[in-house]
Amino acid sequence: MAASVTSQVQEHQWHNLLEREIARHLDTNLETGLTAAEVTKRQEHFGANELKGKPGKSPFVRFLLQFHQPLLYILLVAGAIKALLGQWVNAGVIWGVTLINAIIGFVQESKAESAIAALASSVETNATILRNSEKVQVPSTELVPGDIVLLASGDKVPADVRLIQARNLQVNESALTGESVAVEKDTQSLRPDTPLAERTNMAYAGSFVTFGSGRGVVVATGEATETGRISQLMEQGTSLKTPLTRKFDKFSKTLLYVILGIAALVFAVGLGYGYSWAEMFEAAVAFAVSAIPEGLPAVVTVTLAIGVSRMARRHAIVRKLPAVETLGGATVICSDKTGTLTENQMTVQAIYAGGKNFIVTGTGYSPIGQILLDENPVNWKNAPALKECLIAGLLCNDSHIEKKHDQWQVFGDPTEGALVAVASKVGLTRTDIEQKMPRLDAIPFESEFQYMVTLHESGSKENSLLRTIYVKGSVEAILNRCQQMLDSQGNLTPLEAETVHQEVDTMAHQGLRVLAFAKKYVSESHERVEHTDIKQDLIFLGLQGMIDPPRTEAVRAVQACQEAGIKVKMITGDHAVTAAAIASRMGFNKNGKVPAFTGSQLAQIEKHELATAVEDGVVFARVAPEQKLRIVEALQSKGEIVAMTGDGVNDAPALRQADIGIAMGGAGTEVAKEASDMILTDDNFASIEAAVEEGRTVYQNLLKAIAFILPVNGGESMTILISVLLARELPILSLQVLWLNMVNSITMTVPLAFEPKSEEVMKQPPRNPNQSLLSKSLVRRILIISVFNWILIFGVFEWIEQTTGNIDLARTMAIQALVVGRIFYLLSISKLGVAIINNLRGIRQKIEDARAIITGIICTVVLQIIFSQWSLMNNLFYTTPLNLNQWLFCLLVGLPMIAVAAIVNRIASLSIYAKNLHYR
Repeated sequence: MAASVTSQVQEHQWHNLLEREIARHLDTNLETGLTAAEVTKRQEHFGANELKGKPGKSPFVRFLLQFHQPLLYILLVAGAIKALLGQWVNAGVIWGVTLINAIIGFVQESKAESAIAALASSVETNATILRNSEKVQVPSTELVPGDIVLLASGDKVPADVRLIQARNLQVNESALTGESVAVEKDTQSLRPDTPLAERTNMAYAGSFVTFGSGRGVVVATGEATETGRISQLMEQGTSLKTPLTRKFDKFSKTLLYVILGIAALVFAVGLGYGYSWAEMFEAAVAFAVSAIPEGLPAVVTVTLAIGVSRMARRHAIVRKLPAVETLGGATVICSDKTGTLTENQMTVQAIYAGGKNFIVTGTGYSPIGQILLDENPVNWKNAPALKECLIAGLLCNDSHIEKKHDQWQVFGDPTEGALVAVASKVGLTRTDIEQKMPRLDAIPFESEFQYMVTLHESGSKENSLLRTIYVKGSVEAILNRCQQMLDSQGNLTPLEAETVHQEVDTMAHQGLRVLAFAKKYVSESHERVEHTDIKQDLIFLGLQGMIDPPRTEAVRAVQACQEAGIKVKMITGDHAVTAAAIASRMGFNKNGKVPAFTGSQLAQIEKHELATAVEDGVVFARVAPEQKLRIVEALQSKGEIVAMTGDGVNDAPALRQADIGIAMGGAGTEVAKEASDMILTDDNFASIEAAVEEGRTVYQNLLKAIAFILPVNGGESMTILISVLLARELPILSLQVLWLNMVNSITMTVPLAFEPKSEEVMKQPPRNPNQSLLSKSLVRRILIISVFNWILIFGVFEWIEQTTGNIDLARTMAIQALVVGRIFYLLSISKLGVAIINNLRGIRQKIEDARAIITGIICTVVLQIIFSQWSLMNNLFYTTPLNLNQWLFCLLVGLPMIAVAAIVNRIASLSIYAKNLHYR
């Protein structure tokens, strides 16, 4: 029997079936539940009701894989070379760098692997069920298809359940569907193609019951649930490398092949000249060490880490270092709507009462704001119809607002909270009104009837023999029960139903959720209120239209992103009309329109056409988890660098697939956070724009670091290569090269990571994702500076050796001259140098911004003095002390770097690629 149930579970769309069909397919009794024997059989077939991640690699293997990177290969080879030379201290330093990089990567990867574990914990709970006609509580892991589950307010839904009873049942499914408002549930069967977010007869694993009670039959457990399907999507999702790591991999492989090839050439040429194997091995090693940028990985790590720190100050916590640069290169941002682009606080913005249209200012649950008529503030005492509409919203209400921690919060339903807030804006409070008109009875809101009813004392001496019924609900449910309405003076007049419907349509097209209000007088003998009391003769009081309004700062941020050439798309579980209205308000318009697609429309689009549709679309509403994943994949297939925001379980697969996943720190689930690369602490889209700005700055500074560090390697390697080809003494030894590449380079390059952002950084289009790490402009710059460095090293060495005959002095002065030239070059690509060149304008602020550069230069000078003047360093690095004249000579020969750098900057300014390097 259990085997047949297995096939039934896999075949049916449960929201489409009637109760008797469900019972037959699952072979269960809806009144008594399953027997213990049947439960045992089904547990053997279906297994535990839990999510299990696929077996991962062992920690040891994952740690070893951290070394599987070309850039680390270079460092490992360099360390091995130093070890072969017997220089174990230097080898240890190089290997230490690789070990630190591996440990950081291992820790980050271990955190990411916990996403499935977080997902599993999101559905584990205890469940109250019927078995053998008895109500029992069991761990959710023991549930099987066919079990009868009892749901009450506060419960976590333990499995996917088809509802068979619902009493005022409301379920918060935001983690699964993305819609923030709790869904009202019923038991009516639905069309087969009903989207997930609209399946009102289903309750899904991991969602929460916020109100009412219900009963349902388990139709899916474990991996078969909607949440389980999401876990499978997460496991199937491609683990994409970031653009930065892809470019570094390519650059490192190319560099490795070039170095090994030229080192072999040096070795072969030397042997051809008749040098010994030992001499040529030393020359080949010196060349390899000179060409390998040992300090580059450390500089990259430090630069990214500084970007992480800057982003944290702007409410963006980065979980994975490469994500810093990736966000700066984003070409598309797919953003959730609720809470990210919007306030996540329902706000009444329009009121129709007494035949007049009122506008409401202010946002959220704060009572700060006004009600305007023709742009003039309204006194409710002079607007009786408005007053009645507001009082109806206050009294026919079970929620209240309070100020906590300097923020106004709603306790209860967000929609009702908005009604309390709008009345407070004109001085009407529920406490004052209820003292005059205390509640006597109520009918809670039920989805079957689409309204709420309350009965009150009249509160009026003129009507002391009457009591008042207030009703709020959907326009369809209330308007048909009304025959009269209030005019602007509060007098009764025949209902103008067509006019009211026109007002409803106007509000709906603005994305507003519309509620209607009415009242009725009954005699003082009425103690209770029944549904029959409001079948007819209601007095229509008005309409209130509300929406979750856009964040003001998010509107500015969207505009800033668009000016920066970044496309912003809204992906939401909300209704298409509401989403499109919000998008229009925020300036998402594309050619004056807001192209919108629903999840059902996306499902009908062929795979080869999807990428084009997604590229053209701006709003994607009512989308399922796998559709979010498809949207991200479709954009990536077009070559886009995609940033994706999300807060729910349903967002996790897309967050993991995106080039950079951004989770909400406040409203976000643990699943979303674990699947993300970055977390927003304030859940605000404006923080994404700030993070993009910081990411772009990080990339600029990375390019500056590369442009600074590689010419030294180029000059050193050219020096050694040409010396071998010309059969000359080496002007620089491998140990001295290591000092320049590890100590001097890091000391002078790390300050570039602290360079402040350019004012133009968000006015440039995103860089081409296919652009190589070394653009033509950057390669040209590296070659020109490398040639100058070679001339400097080779020229100083030859001159001093020939004039003094002291080879150690010649090498020492060649190195010091090179460092002097590097200091001038550092100034030329920093903002401090730019300020000096521009006639000292704004020099004070530039010096303040360039404290790191100044500190780096001072440290470099001190270290170089130690390098040549301290006897211990003389013995270790084969250097010799310099006198004042020799120091001045090094300074003078390094000065031409200023002119060379100026020429290079002038050439670079003509290239669009150089703007990434040298914004001014």
